[in-house]
Amino acid sequence: MATAPARAPLELTLRGVLLGGAITLLFTAANVYLGLKIGLTFATSIPAAVISMAILRFFPGSTILENNIVQTVASAAGTLAAIIFVLPGLVMIGWWNGFPYVQTAAITMFGGILGVMFSVPLRRALVVDSPDLPYPEGRAAAEVLQVGAGSREGAEESARGLKVIVVNAVASAGFALITRMKLAAEEGAVFFKAGAGSTGIIGGLQFALIGAGHLIGLTVGIAILVGVAIGWWIALPILSAGMPGAAEAVANTVFRSDVRFLGAGTIGMAAIWTLLKIIGPVIGGIRSSLAASAAARSGAEVPIGERDLPIGIVAVVTLGMLLPIGWLLWSVLAGGPLSASAGLLVAGSLVFVLVVGLVIASVCGYMAGLIGASNSPVSGIGILSVVAASLMLVGMFGRHLEPGTTQALIAYALIVTGIVFGVATISNDNLQDLKTGQLVGATPWKQQVALLFGVVFGSLVIPPVLSVLNASFGFAGVAGASADALPAPQAALISSLAKGVLGGDLRWDLIGIGALIGAGVILVDEVLARTSKLRLPPLAVGLGIYLPMGVTLTVVVGAVIGWFYDRAAERARDPEFVKRMGVLMATGMIVGDSLFGVLYAGIVYETGSESPLALVGPGFAGVALAGGTALFLAITAGLYLYTKRQAR
Repeated sequence: MATAPARAPLELTLRGVLLGGAITLLFTAANVYLGLKIGLTFATSIPAAVISMAILRFFPGSTILENNIVQTVASAAGTLAAIIFVLPGLVMIGWWNGFPYVQTAAITMFGGILGVMFSVPLRRALVVDSPDLPYPEGRAAAEVLQVGAGSREGAEESARGLKVIVVNAVASAGFALITRMKLAAEEGAVFFKAGAGSTGIIGGLQFALIGAGHLIGLTVGIAILVGVAIGWWIALPILSAGMPGAAEAVANTVFRSDVRFLGAGTIGMAAIWTLLKIIGPVIGGIRSSLAASAAARSGAEVPIGERDLPIGIVAVVTLGMLLPIGWLLWSVLAGGPLSASAGLLVAGSLVFVLVVGLVIASVCGYMAGLIGASNSPVSGIGILSVVAASLMLVGMFGRHLEPGTTQALIAYALIVTGIVFGVATISNDNLQDLKTGQLVGATPWKQQVALLFGVVFGSLVIPPVLSVLNASFGFAGVAGASADALPAPQAALISSLAKGVLGGDLRWDLIGIGALIGAGVILVDEVLARTSKLRLPPLAVGLGIYLPMGVTLTVVVGAVIGWFYDRAAERARDPEFVKRMGVLMATGMIVGDSLFGVLYAGIVYETGSESPLALVGPGFAGVALAGGTALFLAITAGLYLYTKRQAR
């Protein structure tokens, strides 16, 4: 008697998609607020995986693959919140008074869908055919899912791993709570004069940064440190030389106004070089997709790990998206000072979105694979995108136009950049999710469909959140904003860039110097590749220049600590198991910090207070810094020792 074929495990289910959508509401709102407040967002895949496992384990038949779909949906929507690095600029320049729902959702959704489509061939190039890319968050999310699944089966290793994740997450969240109570400092900083200029040393006391450093490894950590040295300890003293004022105020001002443009130039040069290096694998990925589609049509058995969305569907959806994007851009131009040139503008913009979007998708995907989605300088890519879009408009219309026409051009550049930025943010996150799927045995096309659901959910949530925040607080520098106005630093910078290019006063000199720095780093990296085992990833150097030191320096510390941990693991009876436990420890640190960040963002939003949990005033700051630093170091040491004991 023939036996019935085994039933496939649950994967892309309605309950998984709906749960991912529910988690999206929380994560997207939190990321929108935090991004507008401090200029940074956090990757949501790991906390989404943890929440998914906690809920789905009460439902019959839940599987690791279904949990993977939930985190895929939620992380796609959470990362799409980075669109706030662009869209508030439309309010800042006076083009919008608020955030019109349809236009805001359309800009976000159209770019996100294109990002998903572009990531299909990139999966083969950057995930399947690039095994050396670390994908720190993708691997960490896979570890979380595997431990969650294994613990139900009673596997001793998985049970220990789950325990390590929980203990580290609780410790990480607990310390974050103490810092929000102001009993411990969130950051330690010392600013001082360096010759005629100013500089400083800044370290963030956040376990998510230690965990991220452990996951990215020593090579990338050293490259980031080189970038920090170039940006903060060489360029900053030179650029701030002779400026009056306190060292802290001068250093922070010059970093935001000048040094970041150096970082943008370095990232731009590294991005171009990266594209040249990966264009072959990308073309190979497209060919592999075509071959897999042909094999499927011929009836051949295609392994689950090769089942992407058919490349024909990808092409049809990509080209089909040009129609709604064209409609959106036409509606923006209709009745305005640029309406007479609407046909030319829309045609040029569609080509720009396709070509630049694919380039940026490739670069962002590579950056995410190298250093993780949380640490990937997507806003730096947004800088390059708005400069390119603005230059395109200068080529069409020139400069020195009527003020109303110039404002319309700036707004149009920001909207085109918003669409491209949607491509960038999704590509930056998608490949992490697809790496997770590869490691847990997921079906690629089902994940890619889940990513589309995530884009739609995020696009529907972002506009009302932006509208509420704008109505409640406003943005710094905009008339009528409250005393608690949100700084929206990236949006302010990107809108200033559009003004500078179209007005003719952009600091091209700093961007050019940054590009030269990038070329030098590329040369050093290529020489090292041929003469030693050491490397100096150029994108990581650009990251070190561009991002605030309070983020990057602690990541470097985490990379060094992780290197010592892995060296010690080599002497253990089972080195690979000890190293895996280290990955789970770092994962727990990120999970705890991220989940508390979500909770705290909700508390801040509901209470309307910047410090709703504060128990002490500014007079306690000195004790908070000294005591907080000592406590942070002690907890870090304790967590590493605990993890080593669990790994024995």
